[in-house]
Amino acid sequence: MQADTLTQMTTHTLAEIVATLESLYPKRWADDGDAIGLIVGDPGAPVTKVLFAVDPARAVVDEAVELRADLLVVHHPLFYRAVSSVAADSPKGKVVHDLITHGIGLYVAHTNADSPRHGVSDSIAQALGLHDVKPLVAAPADPLDKVVTFVPPGDAVAMIDALAAAGAGAIGDYDRCAFVSTGEGTFRPGDEADPTIGTRGRTEAVAESRVEMVLARARRGTVVNALRAAHPYEEPAFDVLELASWEGDRGHGRVGELAEPVALSTFVDTVVETLPQTAVGARVAGDLSRDVRRVTLAGGAGDFLLDAARASGADVYVTSDLRHHPASEFREHDGPALVDVPHWAAEWMWLPVLERELCHRLAAAGTTVETAVSRICTDPWNHRVASRRET
Repeated sequence: MQADTLTQMTTHTLAEIVATLESLYPKRWADDGDAIGLIVGDPGAPVTKVLFAVDPARAVVDEAVELRADLLVVHHPLFYRAVSSVAADSPKGKVVHDLITHGIGLYVAHTNADSPRHGVSDSIAQALGLHDVKPLVAAPADPLDKVVTFVPPGDAVAMIDALAAAGAGAIGDYDRCAFVSTGEGTFRPGDEADPTIGTRGRTEAVAESRVEMVLARARRGTVVNALRAAHPYEEPAFDVLELASWEGDRGHGRVGELAEPVALSTFVDTVVETLPQTAVGARVAGDLSRDVRRVTLAGGAGDFLLDAARASGADVYVTSDLRHHPASEFREHDGPALVDVPHWAAEWMWLPVLERELCHRLAAAGTTVETAVSRICTDPWNHRVASRRET
């Protein structure tokens, strides 16, 4: 099948598109050792067309060439383990050579795109119409610090501006967030000091503003350097406080509610109709007449979340690649029904969301690129034969 119709265009560098993708799905959210990021491409190369797909498979690369795309963004890594050659006489080597020959970059967002809002599992939950959606197993929110410093009242605005420019004061969709209070500061400059206010050897009491701002812990060094550079005092006083951790909106899988309960048979029909068509469809374990309202799901192979799905009190767990023994043992308990769907089909649901979010970020900056979502089915199972033997 051919890709969706291309949209509008503005020229960007590959590095600019990568930066936007990584603002949506930061690389620090990936599992250790995951082969993500820019795999092929010159960061300075122009990008006007982007194709999104699940797999960097031969047929998808051919589609990117046909569309004259400049960048192919995929979910699954090209290489899952180290290689010693990318010679064109191997399938993956041929992919690398064709991408380079046609000037097409390759970018991978894998486990860093599984857990967040607008990620893989979240996209499936959206498509199934779930509400009150939250992670099945929540991850801690990114760690935060708070920086506190003290400046003359007339310097408070300049300090807030400097800290905000370094990355402090960002809370959700708001920036430059700060709290300012006033009080009295005391100090005595030493004999070698060069005080901005006061006299050497004499105790001073002056009006000061206390400025407080939160920041991502990863920005600590940058923010402290900005504070020192912007502070009017020779020896600025400041605190950096590590804030307590809490559950964030990222995490493995999702759990949510249907608007109304439906029979499992009806729910499975909805799942199959919502996901892109494959030869396999869905496998089901459970009483087809049971009511389903609370739904758990996970994009990709979901064996590792079976216990969490049972503990959630859900009526059904939708995932992929369930193995015989874990599924069999799961059914021994009075827990959720199981719906096993093709891995490719479930993760494909993320691609339109990724396309929308990238275009939204670019549009907010007054620009855009042409985009397309590949509809080539790269599920490895391409035929199903039903059993005809009577038992």
